[in-house]
Amino acid sequence: MQVKDAATVAKKWAARAGAAGGDYAAGVNAPRVDWAQATAAAASAWAQGTAMAATSGSFATGVSKAGTDKWKRKATGVGAQRYTGGVAAAQTDFQTAIGPVLQAIASVNLPPRAPKGDPANLQRVAAIDTALRKLKTGG
Repeated sequence: MQVKDAATVAKKWAARAGAAGGDYAAGVNAPRVDWAQATAAAASAWAQGTAMAATSGSFATGVSKAGTDKWKRKATGVGAQRYTGGVAAAQTDFQTAIGPVLQAIASVNLPPRAPKGDPANLQRVAAIDTALRKLKTGG
């Protein structure tokens, strides 16, 4: 059986997949199943799959197979170009998420500051930690 070479297949894939942006957006806007519901329903499968990947070593194998060079090439060549736009697109979500954190910190009555290096200063850290943990757990 004759098979096309990898370069030809990759070139066709890049051209066709690169032109599918509209299809991608249409799929996001009209999914067959609600994303949040399907994802929540898959929590058990995710946990099992993650545990299996850790136990079998496939996660570590995949990391080794990709290697630092691929990670660095993708992070600097693709990630760096998209970083600024991603941050700008996330500003409203960040503001929504950080607001309650800042409010929780602002509501803490810190104990007085002790001299530098005094272990009593750890009580100040503990007060912030307690407030943030309460915010996260609702407790």
